[in-house]
Amino acid sequence: MTNIREQIESLEKKILSAKACLSVNSQGRLRPEQPHPLRTAFQRDRDRIIHSKSFRRLKHKTQVFLSPFGDHFRTRLTHTLEVSQIARTIARSLGLNEDLTEAIALAHDLGHTPFGHAGEEVLNELLPGGFHHAEQSLRVVDKLEYEGKGLNLTFEVRDGILRHSKGRGEILDDDPEGRPATLEGQIVRVSDVIAYVNHDLDDALRAGIIREENIPSRTTDILGKLHATRIDRLVTDVVESSLKVELERIAMSQRIYQALLDLRNFLYERVYLNSEAREDLNKTRKVVKELYEYLLKNPGDVVKDYPRGDPLERRVADFVAGMTDSYALALYEQIFLPRIKF
Repeated sequence: MTNIREQIESLEKKILSAKACLSVNSQGRLRPEQPHPLRTAFQRDRDRIIHSKSFRRLKHKTQVFLSPFGDHFRTRLTHTLEVSQIARTIARSLGLNEDLTEAIALAHDLGHTPFGHAGEEVLNELLPGGFHHAEQSLRVVDKLEYEGKGLNLTFEVRDGILRHSKGRGEILDDDPEGRPATLEGQIVRVSDVIAYVNHDLDDALRAGIIREENIPSRTTDILGKLHATRIDRLVTDVVESSLKVELERIAMSQRIYQALLDLRNFLYERVYLNSEAREDLNKTRKVVKELYEYLLKNPGDVVKDYPRGDPLERRVADFVAGMTDSYALALYEQIFLPRIKF
């Protein structure tokens, strides 16, 4: 039988940019494995991520607005798919490795807590040493999936997961030490921001938290007033600007980049930190906090005994972070709310 993987690897060498991360040049896995006859290393990573339990749970995790709020609001899963679509478009346009880009994009938020950043904030306050969803995402693929065996992903995917976010920090980091090691990882980082500022704006309008006239004209004049127009202009600018610097890094023009930052700042002020927008999410802080504290005293059989040697606090945080919104609410009701018996 012809080795299809080798044909794909050969094709990558012929059609991808010299700056692309080729599958055959991967730095490998934590535990060496025999190559697959059909799929490249990055294709295997992508498939392992899609088939993981943590990926499936994303559909019931909050993005910004609690999913029961309405059927059309984004969840953590739909956000992930939008990031993947944007990132793949950029990667393909630049002649970079689309499989690597997709794998990083699909895994970048696997470590997110229930109830979005509200849940993350609580765990960061409670867990000794703090909590960050990017680090937790890497922990999920390295140590928690497959009953503690992990997914054993390649270095390049793991690096992209860990470095995909800097919160409100620089999107395009001038310091090579601060950005993903591959151009594909850098694409996911900028695609994450392009996706969430646009879909969170769309959801905030749908929720009535803001109105069209509230959006700063300095951003709409540059990026456009329509959701699709803004994404198209941002993606096009990333492609054109990255080609101008000969793919030394993933880049944006200063004008478009500043408009993106302005839009992100607007969302922080009017949506992410807005008391009305966070009203329901603030209630969930109590749920996460009390579940964590209860499980710390009563781990029972639900808190896993792996990773071996990790303190109980860390393993309780793993369990709580892995919960979906619905599971967290149901478990909270089971533990803390009285039941009427007839």
